[in-house]
Amino acid sequence: MMDDDDAPLDAEELMLMGDRLEALPPADAEWVGRLFQECLRARMHEAQLLENVTEADTPFADSGSELDTRLAQVALDAAEWLKTLWDVGYMGSASFPAQPRTDFPHVDLEDVLKSSLFARIRDGKRPLPFPPPTRNGLPWHDLVEGQEEHVVTAEVIKDDDGGLSKAIIEGCRDWLVVEEVTPGSAFVVQHRGKGPRYELCLDPFFSTLKREAPRWTREIRLRERAGVRSFMLCWPKANGELLDVPLRAATWERAESEAAYWIATSSPEMYGQVRFERIEAD
Repeated sequence: MMDDDDAPLDAEELMLMGDRLEALPPADAEWVGRLFQECLRARMHEAQLLENVTEADTPFADSGSELDTRLAQVALDAAEWLKTLWDVGYMGSASFPAQPRTDFPHVDLEDVLKSSLFARIRDGKRPLPFPPPTRNGLPWHDLVEGQEEHVVTAEVIKDDDGGLSKAIIEGCRDWLVVEEVTPGSAFVVQHRGKGPRYELCLDPFFSTLKREAPRWTREIRLRERAGVRSFMLCWPKANGELLDVPLRAATWERAESEAAYWIATSSPEMYGQVRFERIEAD
């Protein structure tokens, strides 16, 4: 319980103290008066801050669930970021030592603000569990996740028996030739046998690499019970049964990202080749 001496003074008590300044000796009245004026300014500033906070909260008065959803997603993103830091180290910083590790390194605000990994996770994209294609030696995520078609420099090479085996695209030699569509000019290729398939069209002046449309469709179901939302990926098993895969997400967009990551981990040969159908379950 707060003592009377520790309780904030109300406005009437403050004004009574102001009236008593006239009874002080002139030498004391000057410095006490200045101190009293500073207290009044502080009290007025406090009231203004409280008023601004109240006004800022007003737009969310009727959308608490939306605000809670956003905060929940930030918490999930931070957890994923920290887990990645522990599992693979901090990219570009010596403060995260190589494995094995015994203590989690210190994380500063600057680490959060400048982390491209955290920015990628906040954008709804998780780190791939396998290396993406490279372009001139640098990771080429845009090929997997961005625009469908790119102009490239490429060539197809043959094995010792004269058959088509690999393609070199933008300096990356890890492309496998899956199919020759048109002899010598059109091929279906895949990077290391994982992820999306692409149509590679060779041309003397410019070649193109186009990501194929998804080959399969899978359902993501939203269930809402007692105000709690949960997302499930329905995945058919080899025996025909359906596997319900829980997704760590608070929005449809993040649910699709989580489902894609699960596919990349469990069935990497199908990653990027599955489209999702949104189902709101009763």
